[in-house]
Amino acid sequence: MWLSSVFLKTLRDYRIPIVGWGIGMGLVVVSPMASVATLLTTPQAREQLVSLAATFAWNADVVAVDTIGGYATFKIGVFIFLTAVWPLLAASRMLRGEEDRGSLDLLLSLPRSRLAVALEKLAALWTALLAMGLLIGLLVFAGGRQFGGDFGFADALLFGVNLALVCAVIGGVALLISQFTQERGPAAGWTAGLLLIFIVLDMVRRVIPSGGWLSRLSPIYYYNLSKPLVPGYGASVGAMLFLLALAVVLSGAAVWLFARRDVGGTVPLPRWLRLPERPATRALPVGDWSLRSVYARSLGTIALPTLWWTLGIAGFAGWIVVAVQQMETRLPALLSGSPTVSHLIKNIGGGDASLNAGFLSAIFVLLPLFLMAFAVTQVNGWSADEQDGRLDLVLAAPQPRLTVLLGRFAAIASATVVVGLVTLLASAGAAAATGLTLDAGNLAAATLGMIPLGLLTAAIGYLASGWLRTAADTGLLSFLLLIWFFISFIGPELAWPEATLRLSPFYYYGTPLLNGLQLTSMLGIIAVAAVALSLGALRFVRKDIGV
Repeated sequence: MWLSSVFLKTLRDYRIPIVGWGIGMGLVVVSPMASVATLLTTPQAREQLVSLAATFAWNADVVAVDTIGGYATFKIGVFIFLTAVWPLLAASRMLRGEEDRGSLDLLLSLPRSRLAVALEKLAALWTALLAMGLLIGLLVFAGGRQFGGDFGFADALLFGVNLALVCAVIGGVALLISQFTQERGPAAGWTAGLLLIFIVLDMVRRVIPSGGWLSRLSPIYYYNLSKPLVPGYGASVGAMLFLLALAVVLSGAAVWLFARRDVGGTVPLPRWLRLPERPATRALPVGDWSLRSVYARSLGTIALPTLWWTLGIAGFAGWIVVAVQQMETRLPALLSGSPTVSHLIKNIGGGDASLNAGFLSAIFVLLPLFLMAFAVTQVNGWSADEQDGRLDLVLAAPQPRLTVLLGRFAAIASATVVVGLVTLLASAGAAAATGLTLDAGNLAAATLGMIPLGLLTAAIGYLASGWLRTAADTGLLSFLLLIWFFISFIGPELAWPEATLRLSPFYYYGTPLLNGLQLTSMLGIIAVAAVALSLGALRFVRKDIGV
């Protein structure tokens, strides 16, 4: 049955992400509901929680945070947009990825129109997002019933549908950009950069009141207009319809362009956006620097995605420093003499309530998460190269398999170092420009300390690629990243034992802005990454390629 149509076959391929991301993000939303009861024991505690939430307004709108649904909506804040990573990757490879592999040629050799194939694949993607949203809604409703939430079944489903709509918009952006790129990797990288820009634009109105008009340029702004879990707030039908229309327009434009271009080709950019054309030549680029080794070629391949991710992560870090400076005047009165608030900041991400560093530490926990997401996209490229047969030609040359694998991994390691260094420079520059006082050594520890976490993610991905195909490898790695962040983000509030918290690499990253970097912990992370990479290399050397 599942192979009777393009729609069903594509939907079948999405079954693992639907269940994994649906359950994972559903639990992320439910977990704050379990902890909020311990924070609202007295009227004074309620007042302190509302005051603290106002200080963390960069994260989400402060609306009824002293209720189950309101606190859950506020606590997950920008973290909920991790869900958009999957449609970003899925949409970028939905058409362009199959063109890269050549499987679309075989599919179009059947009596099916290009338009019909594209529409069925798009319908499968949207159905998967809807199923994911409904699964999240069901878990949210069950959590609300368990912990005394004052929202209904329809509200929980609307929450999931609203999330599915904004994910459909991000997927539409990736699908549209993929019509202008030769490979799926650049499309995914550019869309990830735009997602970070959308998140920052939505933050502007909560940090700088006069910049509210900028936030309207972000689809996330319209997502946040609906808060169905908040009592008395509900969902904005107009905003949800706008997201639906935007997803239809973006995806429709992508399908329209696909139906009118050559398979394997790209849509020509406007003349003012085109790069200068190189003069035609029959000579092969045998002397090009990127062809001197597997490492150099890998660097050349990932240079553009690395540039976009670097700009996004470093720009976000600089923006957060500016945001903290804007809120700095409100922190002393709130934090002084309030052990409850200090405890809350510790749970959110800091280990102390020391004004600038404590507040910034709670936000900087996102930086290693972003770098690890970058590593996931690079593992996806490695696994896809093997699955699509691109490694066959490389290995046909006198190149040992181990050299090929280590060369590719070394390129990813170099990229993560570049991201860390540029993020350090951007953060230090923003602090100097705004006059925000930070310990330079701890700032370096916070930005450079995320590099081992990126290497660990890449090493585990390389290990899993020895047994799993591209979609399963990327899905498993994304789900593992989500679980790690879930343990560190929610675990302290639920008073989980330290043995459980130690399962997450974020535990070993700690709070370097406050306490510096724990050298032994980082060496442990590097050792685990080395073991995973060694096992992955052993598997790659001994197995059949493409199996």
